[in-house]
Amino acid sequence: MLILLLPVAVTTFTLTAIVWTTVQNPELIKKSANTILEFQDRHTATTIPEEYIPIYMAAAEEYDIPWTLLAAHHRIETRFSTMDPLLSPAGAEGHMQFMPCTFVGWSYPGCEGLGKGSIPEEDKTNPAIIKKYGGYGVDANGDGIADPFDIEDAIFSAANYLSKSGAADGNIEKAIFHYNHSEKYVEDVLFFFEEFENQRAAQEEKKTVETD
Repeated sequence: MLILLLPVAVTTFTLTAIVWTTVQNPELIKKSANTILEFQDRHTATTIPEEYIPIYMAAAEEYDIPWTLLAAHHRIETRFSTMDPLLSPAGAEGHMQFMPCTFVGWSYPGCEGLGKGSIPEEDKTNPAIIKKYGGYGVDANGDGIADPFDIEDAIFSAANYLSKSGAADGNIEKAIFHYNHSEKYVEDVLFFFEEFENQRAAQEEKKTVETD
């Protein structure tokens, strides 16, 4: 009987040790909680809203990058535009979270630091101003305005930026890191990029089977 109880005793001791270590180490609690939340976050909202796919595909074709990369960025940046408002505490704006100086151009007067700048709204969305200062903002729908809060303009602008950052040459990780200088950000975008690539491949295989 004593022998049979030994595994139970060892398990109980181990669990007690883990709990005690965690209680004595608040950082471990925080890390464990973050890991759980990260897992939950990664496994929610993995379905791409259909209304955005034609925009991703058009922008991807224009700038020669995978459309699933745009979907991955959109998912990470604003959870497919469900974030409200579409404005970060740091000052990133719109559906794809552009810093104003990146959108308009870093040579615009006063652009420094994180890139929030002090840019009048009429300049921020003016394609001529954006061209003058080397920004990445794009007037995708031809209405004369390059607006980070317009879904087409935002996605085409992101495609423009990712393309020129290396994605058009196949340097996906480099392009993602340019978008946000964080290894964690790169890891998160790559997770969804691979997830969406797998979904795309599965859909294409299904269509092939159905047409045979």
